[in-house]
Amino acid sequence: MIPVPPKNASSTSWKKNLWIIFFAQMTTMIGFSSFFPFLPFYIESIGKVSNLKMEFLVGLVFSSQAFTMMIASPVWGALSDQYGRKLMVVRAMIGGSVIITLMAFARSAEELVLLRAIQGLITGTVGAANALVAASVPKKKIGYAMGVLQVGMGIGVAIGPLIGGVVADMLGYRSAFFVTGATLFISGVTVFLGVTENFKKPKKSKKGSLNFLPEWRHVLKAKGVVTTFCLRFSNQLGRIIFVPILPLFVQSILGEDAKVNTFTGMVVGLSSATMTLSSIYLANLGDRIGHRKIVIAASLSCGVFLALQVYVTSGWHLLVLQAFFGICLGGIVPGISALLSDYTCLGEEGAVYGLDSSITACARTIAPLLGVGISMWLGIGSVFGTAALLYFIAGLIALIKLPHPEK
Repeated sequence: MIPVPPKNASSTSWKKNLWIIFFAQMTTMIGFSSFFPFLPFYIESIGKVSNLKMEFLVGLVFSSQAFTMMIASPVWGALSDQYGRKLMVVRAMIGGSVIITLMAFARSAEELVLLRAIQGLITGTVGAANALVAASVPKKKIGYAMGVLQVGMGIGVAIGPLIGGVVADMLGYRSAFFVTGATLFISGVTVFLGVTENFKKPKKSKKGSLNFLPEWRHVLKAKGVVTTFCLRFSNQLGRIIFVPILPLFVQSILGEDAKVNTFTGMVVGLSSATMTLSSIYLANLGDRIGHRKIVIAASLSCGVFLALQVYVTSGWHLLVLQAFFGICLGGIVPGISALLSDYTCLGEEGAVYGLDSSITACARTIAPLLGVGISMWLGIGSVFGTAALLYFIAGLIALIKLPHPEK
């Protein structure tokens, strides 16, 4: 895809690429999310070889992948601006397929932590796909395009946990990792064969320089970018902080004899499904009235629905509140991606969304350990209260600091 003004973009080309990446994004997220409902139980089943506490290892399994991704994502993003975005998407998907398949053979929690860390170094499919789409989509359609990608992610995350939970209950935990590896491989092949990218290497890279710092500085100096990255961080922190303890929370509500893996998959899947349904509408609405307004309203609403989850006493309460939480997320996730496109320049998509992926990964590094720590200190319900507070703060920051994009 050529980083040129939208008027030169082929309408047929960007739409075709968008829908191919939509499919790849969907199948990728089916794979990535399929093992989330039972990951804490899988860690317990394979045991440990060190003196570390099991709760700490559970947090590390979630955080290690995010930490290495935080380091690697900006580099991959900058490389995509020099060598092509399609290459980065295929690399992330095929590489992820190999490493996640190997997780089925993990013999201890420590080995799983190591494999998850390697996964973070070589994947990063969401940021790569965002950059690939943003490079060719007309600016006035960026909200719509990010909404479409969010739908693909939402469908994948809605289906994946349910599939993973059912497979784990029926065939065992390791089977889900084979499902994940297969779906990621299909995604990578689909992008490689289907996406057309007429990438032109920018002149500044002809000398082969890999000095990314000037481009990163230029991106970060753009008005509104730092605030938007702060919103991305707080949103991701609020979304992930309760994920490691969710299976345990469900178990505390339903009892030990219930099909906890399947119900946890239903909870995650329902919130993702409602996010999927709302994201296209809210992204299109943001293209008309401004994504800033959508992000502010959705952040404050997320805070309300998460605060109510502190007092959940039954499974259906949790399902309903997570469904409304997902509706609000449908405005935040694509809205922030669209604002980043509004605030930055054409040709910098790789750097922008590489940094975006790094910010997301940073939050995902901290969130699991923070969530586990809070649950051990104050109880599982307090984790939802902390997440609610994060969204209230994010809404206020957006209201006060987020500039109106120039039209």
